[in-house]
Amino acid sequence: MFPHKILITTAGMVLAAVAVAEQPPASSQPPVKVNVLNVCKPSADEQKELSSALAKVPGKPLFGPEYEVARGHSVLDPSAPIPGMASLPPGEVAAADWVRIRREFPSANLFSNVQYSFSMDAKNMVETLVLRVRDPKDVMEVSIEDSASAVASAAAMLSTRTPVSRVRLERFGKSSVGLSRCSGEEGTPPTDQSAYEPIFRAASSIMEHYRDALGARKLIPEELARMGMGAAAKASAKTTTGADSKKSP
Repeated sequence: MFPHKILITTAGMVLAAVAVAEQPPASSQPPVKVNVLNVCKPSADEQKELSSALAKVPGKPLFGPEYEVARGHSVLDPSAPIPGMASLPPGEVAAADWVRIRREFPSANLFSNVQYSFSMDAKNMVETLVLRVRDPKDVMEVSIEDSASAVASAAAMLSTRTPVSRVRLERFGKSSVGLSRCSGEEGTPPTDQSAYEPIFRAASSIMEHYRDALGARKLIPEELARMGMGAAAKASAKTTTGADSKKSP
């Protein structure tokens, strides 16, 4: 009986030794490269790259005959939250109504197409413009974004010049380049971004031109109205109110 136990123990030690021997040495593991984007204070070279890309965007675009208009209602799955997003209070649902417009540029243009999207949830309205390069050699796409409080209507937001809050370049084979409006953390002074105002102004001007070129000022409110304008905001508010009423005695 005892020799049998010794045999089993010895065999286990041999298998463990083989498993350790089969593991590749730590030095053979590929190194992990982490790129940190300073979107609050981009370098001088990154500022030039952002300005150069924005300068190439057609101010008075001409589009081909093809186009696409889509609308929808999206609900965030509470069981699979987005990484980095704060968890929602119990009983509250994150949902948004959105409208997307896509137009194609003629083949001679540097950009292949432009996609404009407008989303509205219970708290915010977000406007995003993405221009994709036809033959990417360095920059693949240019993305511009702004936002406003959902207290106002979509028509009200689109009738005013909302300052752009984010500009981003997706580059081919390189890390992205970005610039975002950054406020100081609590107890610290706000970040001085006065040097980047020319970039923000150029991006805001582009957003303004493409609102008109794509007919967004008229089309977005109409498409949202077809879904029951602000349905996402109303649904979220109703859910929250219902949760609060259940807590009342």
